[in-house]
Formats: sequence, C-alpha cells, structure tokens
Amino acid sequence: MNADRLPGPFPDISATWAALKSQLPITPIRTEEDYHQMVRVANSLSDHLSGNDSDPLADLHAIVTELVGHWQARHLTIPKAEPREVLRHLLITHGLKQKDLAGIASPTVVSDILAGRRAISKKVAKALAVRFQTDVSAFL
Repeated sequence: MNADRLPGPFPDISATWAALKSQLPITPIRTEEDYHQMVRVANSLSDHLSGNDSDPLADLHAIVTELVGHWQARHLTIPKAEPREVLRHLLITHGLKQKDLAGIASPTVVSDILAGRRAISKKVAKALAVRFQTDVSAFL
C-alpha cells in the first residue's frame, strides 16, 4: 500500500464516514455545544466497552476521548480545591449526575464524597482521573 494514499476509492470512504456519523455524531470540537456532544459520545462509548483492549470500540473511544481531552486542555481549567469540590465541578461541567459514575463508585459513595462524609480512595481517584482525563492528584 502506498503510504500517501488511503486504501480503496475515496467515495467508498466518504459513504462509510457518513454512515458512521449518522449512527454516532463524531465531529471536530469547535464550540462548547460540540464539546458537550462529544463528552456524551465518549460516555456512551465508555458504557459499552468490555474493558478489553481488543474491544472493537476501544480505539474509537480513545479517539473521541483524545478530542475531548485536547479541547479541555485548551478551554477548561480544573480548580485548585478540595477533591470533592473538584469532583463536583467536573460533574457539573460534564453534565453528569452521581449515578453516571456507577462504574466507578456507587451513588451512595459519590454522595458521601460530595457531602464531605467520605474521602476519595486511591482506587476511586484513579478511576475518576481516567474518566475525566486529568491527573489523579486532583482527587487526592
């Protein structure tokens, strides 16, 4: 295969891309609305991942989260605050509810963290850092 050309005729690739976009709205992030849409796509993909690197959706999830992470790095700042306030900020910024973190911690645990009744464990902090694409130190 020539490194300068994509395999197959371009019209076939265009049709495939159009079909994929009709099922999953993947676009460049140019606005805050685009950002929120891509966060929803990333969250949806995350919910469907098997946890296996060979999962067919793993690469797609990685691409979408890279787009989201790049936009966040340029437009969002994580406040220097207590870990529970950082979590609260990220939930609001991403338009998430406590139950949306069920794969990381139970809604009760998240509620206790946000209320200050419980500290964020190292395990939960690591999972939150992956979920929100930030440094684990923001949660410890």
